[in-house]
Amino acid sequence: MAALGCFLLLALPLAGLMLGGWLAGPDGMIVGAGIGFAIALVVTAISGRALLQARRR
Repeated sequence: MAALGCFLLLALPLAGLMLGGWLAGPDGMIVGAGIGFAIALVVTAISGRALLQARRR
């Protein structure tokens, strides 16, 4: 789970950067990377919380 979160922190901002640049140009690259990073942070937080809950049981 932790490895998935680390991978997503790298992959999603890059994917957002490329997709935003392709769809909306330079300004879209910044927005796309930010959205990708935000999604990656949410997924990392959810997986981290699940890992903590599994450890408590």
